[in-house]
Amino acid sequence: MVHAGLKGIVAAESEISLVDGERGQLVYRGEWASTLAKEKSFEEVVYFLWNGSFPSEKALKEFSTKLLEARYLKPYQKDILDRLPDSMDMMAVIRTVVSSMGNKADTFPSTEQEGIKIVGLIPTIISYRYRSLQGDPIIEPDASLSHVANFLYMLKGKTPDENHVKALSAYFVLTMEHGLNASTFTARVIASTESDLVSAIAGAIGAMKGPLHGGAPTGVIDLLEEIKKEGSAERVLKRKLENKEKLMGFGHRIYKTRDPRAAALSDITSNFYDDEEFKLAHEVENKAVELLKEHKPGRNLYANVEYYAAAILRSIELPTELFTPTFTAARCAGWVAHVYEQNQNNSIIRPSSTYTGEIPEE
Repeated sequence: MVHAGLKGIVAAESEISLVDGERGQLVYRGEWASTLAKEKSFEEVVYFLWNGSFPSEKALKEFSTKLLEARYLKPYQKDILDRLPDSMDMMAVIRTVVSSMGNKADTFPSTEQEGIKIVGLIPTIISYRYRSLQGDPIIEPDASLSHVANFLYMLKGKTPDENHVKALSAYFVLTMEHGLNASTFTARVIASTESDLVSAIAGAIGAMKGPLHGGAPTGVIDLLEEIKKEGSAERVLKRKLENKEKLMGFGHRIYKTRDPRAAALSDITSNFYDDEEFKLAHEVENKAVELLKEHKPGRNLYANVEYYAAAILRSIELPTELFTPTFTAARCAGWVAHVYEQNQNNSIIRPSSTYTGEIPEE
């Protein structure tokens, strides 16, 4: 029996995460991802995901310092960024610069420092390229800011709003890992050949680039914009449902109940009512869930993480073309964790295929 896309096939055992769509659960190494997003920093969760335990105060400081030091582009990397054509999309740019990080000293199994170098640098690649294309001065990293706060600072050139940092940090934690998705599987396949970490991450970026995996939530943003312009969530949502249109940002192909990532982001941003974009997002979510129960009873359709990603994007005024790159900056930590795990108990990944062509005559 052929399972198209390997759907339902177990290809690996992993201690990194559990994605339970039936129960609406997301677990990182025995901890609820939603709890980690509310109580831990990005740096703490990355350390936890890679090491299986939370860092001591000393270990966290050392790890955070290494991640901070990895933010800085080398001269040759700036030269690459300056020479790439303006027509090249951001994901291809990230992939190219990450590919350039490989060298003869890369080892198997991969080291923590190799992972730190990649995770630390991707936000800088994004901000450098984006500001260059806008004709704005390049902003160097600020050593006093956390990983996520510094990303916003380098993009905007000003100290970011505290609520924006909280929301985006939670988003980074909740999207850094999500089981054996397309990009993560790609990273593990490459790692299974005993290739280096840079190659595995470059391949994962290539998979994330595809719109079926890392596509921007433009439909959600369009929905929120339409509601804001018309001034009535109920009127717009009812019209769409009566016209048999899909409500973008609601429902998920894995989660059969509320997406736990969306639930966590909803809780975290629930008191940000001084921010009009988050206030609108909450009002629309509540009304949409109410109307979906009326129009599509029994379907259990709730807001997904893409919905709140759009709300965060709108609030921090991030252009839609930076959504997938920002998603990549978060998910990269999960890719690295899976490469490390693959390295520890490696077996080359090589599924079979069923031949459907002709057989030559004997």
